[in-house]
Amino acid sequence: MEKKKVAFYTLGCKLNFSETSTIARGFQEEGFDRVDFSENADMYVINTCSVTENADKRFKTIVKQAQKVNPDAFVAAIGCYAQLKPEQLAAVDGVDLVLGATEKFKITDYINDLSKNDMGEVHSCEIEDADFYVGSYAIGDRTRAFLKVQDGCDYKCTYCTIPLARGISRSDTVENVLKNAAEISSKGIKEIVLTGVNIGDYGKGEFGNKKHEHTFLDLVRALDDVKGIHRLRISSIEPNLLKNETIDFVANSNSFVPHFHIPLQSGSDAILKLMRRRYLSNLYVDRVKRIKEVMPHACIGVDVIVGFPGETDEHFLETYHFLNELGISYLHVFTYSERDNTAAAEMGGVVPKNVRSKRSKMLRGLSVKKRRAFYETQLSTKRTVLFEGENKEGYIHGFTENYVKVKAPWNPELVNTLHEVELTYIDEDGAVRFEFVSSAVKA
Repeated sequence: MEKKKVAFYTLGCKLNFSETSTIARGFQEEGFDRVDFSENADMYVINTCSVTENADKRFKTIVKQAQKVNPDAFVAAIGCYAQLKPEQLAAVDGVDLVLGATEKFKITDYINDLSKNDMGEVHSCEIEDADFYVGSYAIGDRTRAFLKVQDGCDYKCTYCTIPLARGISRSDTVENVLKNAAEISSKGIKEIVLTGVNIGDYGKGEFGNKKHEHTFLDLVRALDDVKGIHRLRISSIEPNLLKNETIDFVANSNSFVPHFHIPLQSGSDAILKLMRRRYLSNLYVDRVKRIKEVMPHACIGVDVIVGFPGETDEHFLETYHFLNELGISYLHVFTYSERDNTAAAEMGGVVPKNVRSKRSKMLRGLSVKKRRAFYETQLSTKRTVLFEGENKEGYIHGFTENYVKVKAPWNPELVNTLHEVELTYIDEDGAVRFEFVSSAVKA
């Protein structure tokens, strides 16, 4: 009997990718073959995101893509948007099944003969029931693996739907994280990126309650001792939870790389208060200074939101100048979009969409400038590059430990290998060219 085929499409963050990968392995254990989303499959699973307006709109387009390849295929929606707006997704033409925050990990229990439904079937828990932890990690085409260590969030930022979509903050056990890290390493993967909703809050819910036996620093220390892992990267961590002890440990660790991604959201204290963030701009400055003191070559990425309700031109310029003067390396710029059931959606001082768009463009321009300036400080230095697996127009790309993107003519032998290089100049497309310091591949 021919095996059933399943394909996956993931919207959103690294956490979603790690969960899709784990869910996909569950299908394979049930006897399914995993195929690419562009191929003919018996079932298509779309892991949704609720963070940006665009991700919501893309869902319908992705369903249509699946239907074009196989109009008779069974289509399932899972993930954050499926938890927040299950009925809305179930009403999309072609959708057969919608699963919420806890149900998605048991998706194979909800499918029978894969025959199409007249109307999308919904299984979605109350978010209060999402109080248990399911570990996951993503491996695939990438030379990096995303390892989930934490889920959910207890913060109440006024613009954010994540607590509504993922529930309370809860963590994996240290033992399970270490077991997953060793599994990833045994597959020959050289880099692990730690991911979660609020990873600095690691430890909460480790025993199914709020008892805190371990902290994020404990986890970092334990992971640094795992044999066979070449690189560990911290994905995104709140500035108030990134402690000096963690920064100092990373500076001297075996495997953790000098790269931090720290959400700021606004450089204006007035806006930070409206957002109900748990720090003010001076704490952010302190974190950046500390990182640069102990790791002058560290790469620091920043999340920032433009057009939040009440953000005047003065507030925006405060953010712009704050970031311009700070020793950071690049920005991820998000244009504020209203989300149902958030406090910000009820606030006055709505910023017109054309103004939001203009501010976003200005900050994206600043990001290009910042990245270039950071890359220039790295020229003539020796770094270790991990090469990626994709042939992009005759070139292979890779990243240094401090996240400088490099390129060289395509050579399949370089894929998933580590090499010491000297960075020489910045190419027209912004990637950095280099010379090999030693031709020997680091195992």
